[in-house]
Amino acid sequence: MTAWLATVLLAVLGTAGPSEPVEPLELRAMTFNLRYGTAQDGANAWPARRHLVMTTIERNDPDILGVQEALRFQLDEIAVAFPSLSELGVGRDDGVSAGEYSAILFRSDRLTVAAGGTFWLSDTPTVPGSATWGNQIPRICTWARFVDRKTARPFYVFNLHLDHQSQASRERAIELLLREVRDRAFDDPVIVMGDFNAGESNAAIERLRGGTDPTFPFRNSLRVLRPTADSVGTFHGFLGTTGGDMIDAIFLSPQWTPLEVAIDRWPGAIPYPSDHFPVTATLRLPD
Repeated sequence: MTAWLATVLLAVLGTAGPSEPVEPLELRAMTFNLRYGTAQDGANAWPARRHLVMTTIERNDPDILGVQEALRFQLDEIAVAFPSLSELGVGRDDGVSAGEYSAILFRSDRLTVAAGGTFWLSDTPTVPGSATWGNQIPRICTWARFVDRKTARPFYVFNLHLDHQSQASRERAIELLLREVRDRAFDDPVIVMGDFNAGESNAAIERLRGGTDPTFPFRNSLRVLRPTADSVGTFHGFLGTTGGDMIDAIFLSPQWTPLEVAIDRWPGAIPYPSDHFPVTATLRLPD
């Protein structure tokens, strides 16, 4: 073989040998509506339950934690309690620190952030504080592209809080979310988590699962493992009830395999950590 021909073959075939095997990735994900810390909740006010929130996070030990209704001072207190968790997100009112966050907390010793940001669930998603779809308060989604340090495998997380009153806003928000997912820079697996303020039969959730146009069919992680489970309510208003709709959830793109999914019903005595039960999941990206 001439040197010229060898050079041509190397250019065509590449110099690397067989591709390296892909190492599986497992991680713990958690979504948790904290209930905003200035609410006049009497015996359930933030000072009475702060330590219970910390206990809940510690017990579940998430690699990725999506929170909703978090105010700046609550996030600061979590940061003190869990220095291993870094934070992504902004306040929804001004795009800096005012108002509630839909922040993503993550283990920085395990995950690096390749990209991230926040968009408003409105016709003007880059305008802080915007609300144009019938919701009276701004709604946001914080997202990130993470890379696992050990396996070098990337994935996206979107954490959002849909409106509690306007169905039109919820449906429009899901369409915007799906557009952002389709337009992401890399074709990596996706996790969507949050407080959807909508049950499983709601049109917004049906659209997220694919609906009649399964452009990107997300699956409710709990339903993958327990398709017929009942008593899946996640909002309980500090009463501990388990009926009602599962409005807090972790949704997965098809690449993910859920190994374990649970609604954390809080085994301790009252008060409860929040008026929502958090949802946790152990997830795997196969070889």
